[in-house]
Amino acid sequence: MIAVFVFDPPSQVGRFFTPELLAELRRHVEIDPELVLTGYDDPALARAEILITGWGAPTLDARALAGAPNLRYVVHTAGTVKWLAGPEVFARGIQVSSQAAANAVPVAEYTLAMILLANKQVWQLSRAYTESRRAPGLDTIWSAGGNAGRTVGVIGASAVGRKLLELLRPFDLHALLYDPTLDSADGLDAELVELPELMARSDVVTIHAPALPETRHLVGADQIALMRPGATLINTARPSLVDQDALTKAVARGHIYAVLDVIEPDDALFTLPGVLLTPHVAGSVGTELHRLAAGAVAEVANIAAGRPLRHAVDPATQHLKA
Repeated sequence: MIAVFVFDPPSQVGRFFTPELLAELRRHVEIDPELVLTGYDDPALARAEILITGWGAPTLDARALAGAPNLRYVVHTAGTVKWLAGPEVFARGIQVSSQAAANAVPVAEYTLAMILLANKQVWQLSRAYTESRRAPGLDTIWSAGGNAGRTVGVIGASAVGRKLLELLRPFDLHALLYDPTLDSADGLDAELVELPELMARSDVVTIHAPALPETRHLVGADQIALMRPGATLINTARPSLVDQDALTKAVARGHIYAVLDVIEPDDALFTLPGVLLTPHVAGSVGTELHRLAAGAVAEVANIAAGRPLRHAVDPATQHLKA
C-alpha cells in the first residue's frame, strides 16, 4: 500500500517519527519520508491509499478528496480530527484513526501534577518565600491545605477525564464527576453529581469537556461563585469553556486560584499572582510526540495486515470529543 505524509510544516515529521519508527513504518507500506505534503495539490496525492496526518494538515474537503481517488484511510498522529475530516471523508467510506487516547496521557499527567501542587498551595508558598527570602513559619506551612481527604471535581468524562480519574486512584482524594451524557459513573471511581454540586464541594475543579456551542462558558460567573474560597480551577481543554472575565475577577479578589494552559488573549491574567499560566504544554511535547507516532505506525500495521483500526473515529460522536 502507498502512504503519504501530510504535515505543515514538514519538519514536524522528524519531530514525531524517530529513524526507528520510520523504518518500522516502511516495513508495512511504501512511503517516502522526504515527501511531505502541506496541502492537497500535489500529484502524489492521486496514488495515496493512506494519509498520515499531523497538526497543521489542512481540512480534507470535497475538493481535496477529488484529487485522492484511491484514498482509503487517514491516520492522524494527534487528537481531535473535527477540523481535519469532514462529512465528505466518512461519506466516501474512508476510515479515520486518531491518537486522542495517547495524547490524553500527558494532559492527564499534567493535570494530576497541578492538582497535587495546588492542594499543597505550592505556588502561593513559593511566591511568599521568594519575595521575602525567608521561610514561612510552621503555622503557615501546616495550614497550607494538603492532599489527604481533598475533593477533586472533574468536568467531562472525555479521554482525558477518564485517564485522570485512573491516575487519581492511588491518592487519598475523593473524585466528583459531572458529565451530562452519563447515567452512571460505574467503573470510573468517581461520584457522579450535577455541576453546581461539583463546583461547591471541590477543592480543585478541572475541565475536560468538549468545546461545543452548548458548552460555551460552561463554567461561568454563577458556577465560579459556588467554588470554595481558596479552591483552584484548572483548564487544559479549551478557553471557550470558561467565562474568562468572570474567572479573572474572581482570582483578582482572592476568591479562587487558577491554573490555565489555554486562554483567550488577556493581559490582565499575566499580572495576577493567583494564576499559573502555561503555554499550552499539557498535551504531547518532546518525547511524548514519539508515542503519538508509534500509535500511528501501529495503526498502519493493522491496515497492512487487514486488521481493524484500534482507534477508529466514529463520525456519529466525533463532535463530542474534547
